[in-house]
Amino acid sequence: MSKVGFIGLGIMGAPMAAHLLKSGHELFAHTRRQVPSELTAAGAQPCENAKAVAEAADIVITMLPDTADVEKVLFGENGVAAGLTPGKLVIDMSSISPLATREFAQRIEALGCAYLDAPVSGGEVGAKAATLTIMAGGPQAAFERAKPLFDLMGRNVTLVGGNGDGQTAKVANQIIVALTIEAVGEALTFAAKAGADPAKVREALMGGFASSRVLDVHGERMIKRTFDPGFRIELHQKDLNLALESARALAMALPNTASTQQLFSACVAQGGRGWDHSAIVRALEHMANYTPAPAGDASA
Repeated sequence: MSKVGFIGLGIMGAPMAAHLLKSGHELFAHTRRQVPSELTAAGAQPCENAKAVAEAADIVITMLPDTADVEKVLFGENGVAAGLTPGKLVIDMSSISPLATREFAQRIEALGCAYLDAPVSGGEVGAKAATLTIMAGGPQAAFERAKPLFDLMGRNVTLVGGNGDGQTAKVANQIIVALTIEAVGEALTFAAKAGADPAKVREALMGGFASSRVLDVHGERMIKRTFDPGFRIELHQKDLNLALESARALAMALPNTASTQQLFSACVAQGGRGWDHSAIVRALEHMANYTPAPAGDASA
C-alpha cells in the first residue's frame, strides 16, 4: 500500500480520494476547507498545508480548479515543492494549461521527482462510481507507478504522451463535450418550440445515431430542469478558454468552440456561473423566446 497525498477535496476530489482509502492506501489530505468528515472517519489524516502533505506522502495528487491554483499549491508558500524529497511522484489531475503543465513538470523534475499530468473526464458521477476517463502525460515509468491508483479511480486510463499531452487531450475532450451539450440543448429547444414533447423526442433519439452519453445524462437534466452541478459552467468556461488560447497560439480557428463559449457567457450574465453546464439550454431557450413548463427544481 502507498502513502498518498491528496490536495483538493471538492465535488470530484473527495470521492476520488475515498476510493483510495477504501483500497487500503494511507491518505494524507489537505483542502481549502475542512477535510470532509467521511474521509477522516475512514482514516484520512488531515494536514495543515500542502508542504505537510508532500512530506508525509510518497505520491502527491492535486485536484484543483485552475492553473493558478495548481501553481500556488505546488510552488507557493508551504507548497508541495517545499516538502518534496527525491524519488517522490507528483500527479496533477486538475484541468489546466498544457503549456504551464510542461513548466511545472520541469520544476518538479529539477527537485529529483517525477511529474504526471492526468486530467479526468466523467464528472461527479464518474468520480463517485470510479469510472473516470484518465488522460495522462509524462514518463512511462511514472505512469506505471501511478496506474494502480488510477485504476481505483477510473475505467479508461491512457498514457497519451509526454508532460502536457494529458492536458491537451482533456482540452480536446472539453471541446467535444461542450459542443455536444450545446447541440443537445439546441435540438431539444427546437423540438419543444415546434410543439413536440422534448422528453419523448429525447427517448426516440436515444435509439438512433444521435444517441450519446450527453443526450442521456444532460438531456435528462434539461428536461427535468435539474441544474445543480455536476460540472459548473464557470469551470467549463475555463476549459474552453484554454482551448481558445491554445488555438490562437497555433494560428487556427475553433469557431464552434467560440460560439459555445458565448452561450456559456450568456448564462453567466443571468447569474448562472454555478449552474451545471447542461444549463446552456437556458441561453438557447432565451434566444428562441421559449419558456419551458416548470419541472423539478430549476434553481442553480
